[in-house]
Order: sequence, then C-alpha cells, then structure tokens
Amino acid sequence: MIYLDYAATTPMTDAAIDAYSSAAKELFGNTSSLHDAGGKAHLLLEHARSVIASKMGVNRDGIYFTGSGTEGNIIAILSLARAGKGKHIITSAAEHTSVHAAMNTLEREGFEITKLSFTENGLIDLEGLTEAIREDTVLISIQHVNSEIGSIQPVEQIANIAKLHGIPYHVDCVQSFCKLPIDAFSNNVDAITISAHKVGGPKGCGAIYLNPRKRIVPVFPGVTHEKGIRGGTVDTPAIIAMTVAVEQYEYNLEKYWSLRNNLKASIKSPAIEFIEAPSESQLPSICGLCMKGVEGQFVMLSLNEENICISTGSACDINSASGTKAIMAMGYDLTKARQFFRISFGVDTTKEQIGKLGAHLTKIAID
Repeated sequence: MIYLDYAATTPMTDAAIDAYSSAAKELFGNTSSLHDAGGKAHLLLEHARSVIASKMGVNRDGIYFTGSGTEGNIIAILSLARAGKGKHIITSAAEHTSVHAAMNTLEREGFEITKLSFTENGLIDLEGLTEAIREDTVLISIQHVNSEIGSIQPVEQIANIAKLHGIPYHVDCVQSFCKLPIDAFSNNVDAITISAHKVGGPKGCGAIYLNPRKRIVPVFPGVTHEKGIRGGTVDTPAIIAMTVAVEQYEYNLEKYWSLRNNLKASIKSPAIEFIEAPSESQLPSICGLCMKGVEGQFVMLSLNEENICISTGSACDINSASGTKAIMAMGYDLTKARQFFRISFGVDTTKEQIGKLGAHLTKIAID
C-alpha cells in the first residue's frame, strides 16, 4: 500500500506505541486520586503538560488535554466567545469543520459570525480582516495551516491586529504543530489547538492552550478534571504516548519540497492543476489538486484500486456534498470544488511512490 493521506492521520510511531502500552499497564491510576498509584500517574501527566507547553512556547498553566483536535477547537472557541461582552466573531470560510460547528452553536445563541474569504492565493486578506473588526468583536479564530491545500496563514500579523484591538485570537494549529515553529506567535494569541495523531501519536488525544490571563467560561460548568475545562478522567497512556511522539517528531522541509516538485514533474497532463499558495506561504507536504473534467471522488477511488491512498479533502468533511471549503473560499465554483483531491506526504513517503502516483494520475487524466 502507498499511503499518501498523512494530513488525515499518521500511523503511530513505534516509540509512541511502546509508551502507550507501558503506561496502560503501569500507570492505570486515576490522576485525581490521592493514593500512590494516582500520584504516580499525576506526576507523569504534569511532566507531559510541561513538554507540550515547551514545544508550543507557552505557559504550562494554560495547557489542557482534550480528546481530539475537534473537541479542542470547540472548547476553546465556546469558552472564549461566551466570556466576551460582545456578540461578533471573525473566522474564515475555510476553517476545519469543528470550528464551523462551534460557530453554528454560537450563532444559535445570538452571535453574528463574519466568515472571511481567501484570496486567489489561498490566504486571508489582512486588510479585509481589519475592516471586519467591530466594537462588539469578541473573538478571532483563523487557522495556521489549511488542511486541504496547505496554505500558511499570516498568523503573526493576525495576532498583532487582534492584540491592537484587544480581541482574543484562537489559532487551529492541528496541521502545523511540530511542522512549523509556532513560538513566534504563541505568546501573542489566547488559544491554540493541537492533535496527537497528526504527528505519530494516538487518535483520541489532543491539547489546547488557553491564555491563563484571559477570562473563560467553561463549556461544562461544574466538572473537576483539567481545572474544570474538560470533564472526565484523562487518558494518561494516550497523553504520554502523544508526548513521546511530539518529542521525537521531525518535519523534513527539504524532503517534502523535493517530493512536491517530483510530483509536479511526474504528472504529464495539463488537465491536472495544483491549487496552492506562493511557496513562502505553502506547507509542501499537503498538495491540493484538481483534474479537469473528473471528480475528485473518482480520482480517489481509481487510485484506491491501485492500492494508493489519497483523499478528497479533510476526512471530517468526507460526507459533505458541497465540495471543499478552501476551494470555495478562494472563489472557485462548485464544479471546480468537486474536482478537488488532496495528496499529503509523511515520514515514509518515497520518491518512487510519488513517481507511481504521478503515472497513475496522468493515466486517469488521459483516459
């Protein structure tokens, strides 16, 4: 099998699996229990919190472990928005489904949501963002890296704009964590979301950073775990496995640019188009493409018959009939959106695999 859907999920590393197994056997105590078994688990949980905080470049007191990136986005957005004094929020039209789910909930509560479009390069227009800010704007939520086309948003500039206007800023870093440095902006934002399974950790585990200096309203008042931010006994083995994966993860920028260029060179049909940002604003391991006259779903199924795994966009949008959000946000029509498919590289991706992929894509386009 040639697996080229790393943006959807990555295989757990051997070290993360070993750490999970060992912790599940030896650290089964509840971290909130006061006996020795609970104390031992709590000690390692807090070590994990420090490791994740250090990797983010933030205060460890603001780190809360969650069950996923989706849950993290929802908790962060609802907690910050409900703590504000206004009823207006700014986001983008191409955020992850979980962000839109949180926005839909807030909209039903009387909030007004402004969804910014992308430019033709797949980026947020900073002037448009500034113009969208109102006196009652209580939150900005704009991603770091788009999960469909891999465009890198100007989060440092967005953070500066938000800070200038005194508006909390939440950044979905699920696709960028451990791949791009986030400490350049992490101390200037009020919430960050990450996920374990994008970097070789287990599924069902993630974390959020919430600025300890900001007032927040817990989504579920009265719960006790994670300082009242997220209820339920924490999954200590998963958190420890996530920490091991984070400590060991390396993103080879040069390798992924080489693979991306190899893919472009191996495609021999003008019907196949890359949907991408300028190179300085592009994560090379996520490739968004369209094949003229062919739906992305057909491309995906055809490659699957050749034992090549790709996707038609975010796995969380697989049942959507409206096309991918990024394409639509860039101004393309629904026909173009339905032609979209995504290829994403990972640690085990080779030049030979990319060559086979390019050959099969060319064949589909010509046939």
